[in-house]
Amino acid sequence: MKDFRLWRRKPARWRPARRSRRLPARGWSRRLLPAAWLAAPLLAALLLPLAVVQLRHDPPAPPPTPQPSGAPAAREPAAAEAPQPKVSVYLSRTRQIETLPLEDYVTGVIAAEMPAGFELEALKAQSIAARTFIVRRLRADDRSGVPAAGADVTDTVSHQAYVSSAVLQRDWAKAGRGADLAKLRRAVRETRGIVMTYRGEPITASFFASSGGYTENSEDYWKAAVPYLRSVASPWDREVNPQLQSTATFTFSELRAKLGLGGIAPQGAQRVLASSAGASGRLKPLSMERTAAGLPQLEVLSLTAGHRIKEISIDGRVFTGREVRERLGLRSSQFTWTIKKGQIAITTYGNGHGVGMSQWGANGMAKEGSTATQILKHYYSGISFTQVSTLLKK
Repeated sequence: MKDFRLWRRKPARWRPARRSRRLPARGWSRRLLPAAWLAAPLLAALLLPLAVVQLRHDPPAPPPTPQPSGAPAAREPAAAEAPQPKVSVYLSRTRQIETLPLEDYVTGVIAAEMPAGFELEALKAQSIAARTFIVRRLRADDRSGVPAAGADVTDTVSHQAYVSSAVLQRDWAKAGRGADLAKLRRAVRETRGIVMTYRGEPITASFFASSGGYTENSEDYWKAAVPYLRSVASPWDREVNPQLQSTATFTFSELRAKLGLGGIAPQGAQRVLASSAGASGRLKPLSMERTAAGLPQLEVLSLTAGHRIKEISIDGRVFTGREVRERLGLRSSQFTWTIKKGQIAITTYGNGHGVGMSQWGANGMAKEGSTATQILKHYYSGISFTQVSTLLKK
């Protein structure tokens, strides 16, 4: 801009060098003055467009948009994306293998694992969890549990449930669920390539349907203590899950047969500890009652950090809560029971093993305004985010 203002200086201030003798100073000045004023509009016309063009084509860089600590980085344009890894899925019904790009596989997983009616941020959290699960297997070249050579994973809950591309096209795109499918694809697209890591490695991104108020420490359901799979509060499940409770009823003989006890309990008075879950989800004893001969004897011995049953005595034999859940086909290991008219009714709270992210809890958090990043950092302690391309190098 300094050059632009030179023509505005008054010509009278300018003086020629003293050693010039060809023209008297006054005469020369008189000749220059009219010429300078006549040339001024021309100079202005030439210089002003240059200044405008410079401002239009070289604006200052905008300030960077702040992001929460540990949030996934902003996405680059699709044209700059690295080629996607391929995932080979063993389809259990047809016994065929479908090979497809990673992001298409993630779409099929969230179609099977989470209702499309859930909030977008919950679906995005599920997308990142599903992507992290398969990337961990691909990185470790882990094909455990796959019945056919050449497949990376099955389409069952043993790994991750998955809806094939053909079924998505037939039962979603062509069956009036196009809007739902578009929503799932948006969730995948907006989290493209993002995975969760702990100390630089993709995590075991376990998830389950719903808790009864808390998630579990990994060692309380499995054997290994995993630092990012810690018990955390999940109160949203109780607020948004209409199927939080479920009751299964067994005869005494059915109960004992499924638990491998056999026969009936000894004759005589027996103690039955009836328990219930309070508002906090913690099981607490309600009453002690004397029962007639033949009734099963149940007593809670200990609880987990997630307020589920850790150990329980049934007819004098000690079981873990997980064992009871699996042998009786219960929805969770947080349960209460009542005995009446020759039967035992067991009521469970929540659904699933309880380790990692609660899907109903994620939806509740999203309804309150939490982002996918905030949801995941709540359910997986101390995790970070990175891109698939940094973990799977071709």
